[in-house]
Amino acid sequence: MADHQETLDLRSYAALGDSFTEGLDDPGPDGVFAGWADRLAGLLAERRPDGDFRYANLAVRGRLLDQIVAEQVPQVRRTGPDLVTFCAGGNDILRPGSDPDEVAERFEAAVLELREAAGTVLICTGFDTRGVPVLKHLRGRIATYNGHLRAIADRNGCAVADLWSLRAVHDRRAWSDDRLHLSPEGHQRVALLAARALGIPVEQDPDAPWPARHVPSPAELRRENIQWARSYLLPWVGRRLRGESSGDHVEAKRPELLPL
Repeated sequence: MADHQETLDLRSYAALGDSFTEGLDDPGPDGVFAGWADRLAGLLAERRPDGDFRYANLAVRGRLLDQIVAEQVPQVRRTGPDLVTFCAGGNDILRPGSDPDEVAERFEAAVLELREAAGTVLICTGFDTRGVPVLKHLRGRIATYNGHLRAIADRNGCAVADLWSLRAVHDRRAWSDDRLHLSPEGHQRVALLAARALGIPVEQDPDAPWPARHVPSPAELRRENIQWARSYLLPWVGRRLRGESSGDHVEAKRPELLPL
């Protein structure tokens, strides 16, 4: 693994990926989605009292791995940031008939490019979907992909934010109403996890227990699941059948390395 102590002096950071890294369902004060990558950038900027820190977020919702490689990786080669976070392939794995072995091969090819252009590369494993409706059936495929990602990180000296092991996201409050994207608190937990993976000390524990809450009854859960299916699952399936993406006509929110 790479020596992550050097990341304490990071001056620039580019985030690559899809809706997870774009920050969906974590609205910022300006109305633009923030998300874990923006929150991580804030933590890194705080460590530079001279204010010399630049950040780009190239992620766009709905993007597949090949689209991320074609659209976002060249930006990293052009700008050469000190840190890149590269979280991709999740949308590929969700597609029927996808092969996690083949997706991982393309992911590693992109990592090789990024390692040539950036000082440090951090990748994220996929979440454990055992408690998520519909997605729980993909748990084995996600686990296989995660095994590849860890091997890729070992071979190429990448840091790893291990989302599979993050128990805090097993709580419903870590997720927004669509159950596909993190809530603001969920994004904060991931930002803390990523900081730790880089060797950045943080005061809060990303896996700190949640406050006690009301536990829904089986009847309440059924009603919630029906409402979720109507509001989110069926439209999502419809877009898949029509070949549409939530990211159609969406551009990166922060395409250049600019002061934070």
